[in-house]
Amino acid sequence: MLCAAPAAAQAPLSAVSSGAAEWAPAKGDTATVIHFSIRPQPLADALRDYARQTALRVRVDVAAASAGRQASGVSGSLTAAEALRRLLAGTGMTPHFTDRETVVVTGSAAAGEGVYTLTTLTVVGQRSRGYGAPRSSTATRTDTPLRDTPQSVSVVTADVIADQSMQGMADVVRYVPGVTMGQGEGHRDAPTIRGNATTADFFVDGVRDDVQYLRDVYNVERVEALKGSNAMTLGRGGGGGVLNRVTKEPRWAPTRVFTVEGGSHDHRRATVDLGQGFGALALRFNGMYEDSEGFRDTYQLRRYGLNPTLALALGARTTVQAGYEYFNDDRTVDRGIPSFQGRPSTAPITTFFGNPDSSYATARVRAGSGFVEHVLPGGWTVRNRTRVADYDKDYLNSLPGAVSADGANVTLSAYGNTTERRNVFNQTDVTWEVGTGALRHTLLAGAEVGRQETENFRRTGYYNDAATSFTAPFSAPTVATPITFRQSASDADNGTTASVTSFFVQDQLEISRHLQAIAGMRWERFDIDFRNNRNGEELSRRDELVSPRAGLVFKPVEAASLYGSYSVSYLPSSGEQFSSLSATSSTLEPERFTNREVGAKWDVRPGFSLTTALYALDRTNTTAPDPTDPKKVVQTGGQRTTGVEFGASGNMTSAWQVVGGATFQRAKITSTTSAAPEGRRVPLVPERTLSLWNRLQVHPSIGLGLGVIHQTEMFAAIDNTVTLPGFTRVDGALFVRLAPLLSAQVNVENVLDERYYATSHGNNNIMPGASRTLRLTLTTRR
Repeated sequence: MLCAAPAAAQAPLSAVSSGAAEWAPAKGDTATVIHFSIRPQPLADALRDYARQTALRVRVDVAAASAGRQASGVSGSLTAAEALRRLLAGTGMTPHFTDRETVVVTGSAAAGEGVYTLTTLTVVGQRSRGYGAPRSSTATRTDTPLRDTPQSVSVVTADVIADQSMQGMADVVRYVPGVTMGQGEGHRDAPTIRGNATTADFFVDGVRDDVQYLRDVYNVERVEALKGSNAMTLGRGGGGGVLNRVTKEPRWAPTRVFTVEGGSHDHRRATVDLGQGFGALALRFNGMYEDSEGFRDTYQLRRYGLNPTLALALGARTTVQAGYEYFNDDRTVDRGIPSFQGRPSTAPITTFFGNPDSSYATARVRAGSGFVEHVLPGGWTVRNRTRVADYDKDYLNSLPGAVSADGANVTLSAYGNTTERRNVFNQTDVTWEVGTGALRHTLLAGAEVGRQETENFRRTGYYNDAATSFTAPFSAPTVATPITFRQSASDADNGTTASVTSFFVQDQLEISRHLQAIAGMRWERFDIDFRNNRNGEELSRRDELVSPRAGLVFKPVEAASLYGSYSVSYLPSSGEQFSSLSATSSTLEPERFTNREVGAKWDVRPGFSLTTALYALDRTNTTAPDPTDPKKVVQTGGQRTTGVEFGASGNMTSAWQVVGGATFQRAKITSTTSAAPEGRRVPLVPERTLSLWNRLQVHPSIGLGLGVIHQTEMFAAIDNTVTLPGFTRVDGALFVRLAPLLSAQVNVENVLDERYYATSHGNNNIMPGASRTLRLTLTTRR
């Protein structure tokens, strides 16, 4: 933002630009060659263009930059440092890189002007910065250094996604401490975050994306995992945390990236990423097509995605972005293998249980988005984001149940479900950076309105059009028995309309160079109207939710911080997918999630960070049977997750990059709930996990990758009767630059070919891990 602060915020130039005369660009993106196209124009506008094309943060003396100074044009392939030197030639302004992503531009003021405040140029898009991600907005809704964010946030960058050949969200969370991915019935993402399972706590660019499907990462710049409840930032839900996909945005620098992949189990996939600037307009297109099989018998996957976007710079202060995505996913629904005598059964890991011809899922996502940002004088910025999305989801599945006591037979059942949903959300944020005396405020106020219309239709499967269950030999559980799907007396057929209106305020306060504080609150009204199409029953409820958050950050030195935080979130009794509203639940209070956390963050060197967090997350107001009358429901149930996590990410050296972490946590029922008595352990929460991925550049053209994933045993379901054994998996990779614009990589998952069981959906839907899997990727770029 090129804007002067009010007089109260002004400070002597020397107080904010010490050392600014030095020319010392840091290693990293400042040394990356970029194709620049900046025309001769006023310096303020030129610096704005420079920020867009590099994705660097530019802090500038506003009045000095605006005092009639003209910038020379810059064109051609240059490093960011050299381009800025040429841009500022003859202007009297001097640059100084303070870290890998921030440059301070200072200069002499016009006559009679001696005091200015440095403010930040807003940039369009962000470029990959290796494995490290020093900043995020998911936890605060403002662009904030992670070391100044008083809550645990893990960022999986585009480079990590590419180096590990990640395809979906299950791949992404492998190296995120405190998160495990459930089986999700074989057709949806279902993470457990700090002991709380969810299918709805997904966001795209900070906007809710809560339908049950399996997401791809072909158009993702990075994934930000916020751990611990925090409804102030993103609204209801998010009891254990949220996963926010930040999509690739248009850039003015040319982008030309093509990849093709092939490998084990007939894996075939291709992606394209094209972008170009045309004066004030920037265009980008991301596309993906995949046609693959899997290590499991009869499994097939076909999906594709198309995502064109554009950005338009309306002068130096206003940016408009728009985009549209069409995503199509068709796959076999695979529910895994059953258990036997408290452990996963001995069935071969490739065996499909059920009728594969009656087990498939289709998902169609059509989403349009719009974003407008306008910078006002005086340190104000206004942002508005709109997302309209239609989701069509349909699936049928034939699945295993219990194995007979003698281990000879297995019971099969089947059902199907169709969901249609339209989401419309609009968010407006207003931020104001202002100083009052020695204090520095980043004030945020905003509002969100949304409407979600959903239709659910469930069907039961009848084997041979007669029975709802079928007994198959355990030794030959893949059957061709025909299944007819139709509604039974208890199958859902309903529609819901959910509306949300919320307002939020927040103050990020810099008290001194060593002490910062954050405090905020969201008020949210959530209305839901429920219609049962089976009997005509209509129910509704209204919740008014007040969600506070507060945090304190102490910085003994600039590169390190100690913090403590408190935050709250709520989940209305309609459930995260609005499908559980009944005459009883419509009268119940929302569930409450309270996160208390202390931690430390240390930027050991530019681009490499270590983090640790100690937390306690309480889930209260859950339902339980009335001890005096089991037919009644009371809200006395509770659950607690306690733990400590450690994280590491970034560039250990110029040739060695790492990402990963460790978690020691326990999640258990603290007060009897409708699901389990007090003392039970929450499923899919191993007490110890460790993940660490390394990339070592052994030669300018050759790199090696090595990853280790370890987790201890965990329960498959809340009854704690089936245990999934602990395991250690080793992954590897080889990276070779074949030519200046062509590279190849080979990824090998499960190098040691260990037999393990990654996750489950209950006791009898256990998903084995894949055997040794090889994947070859060719990438061309310029």
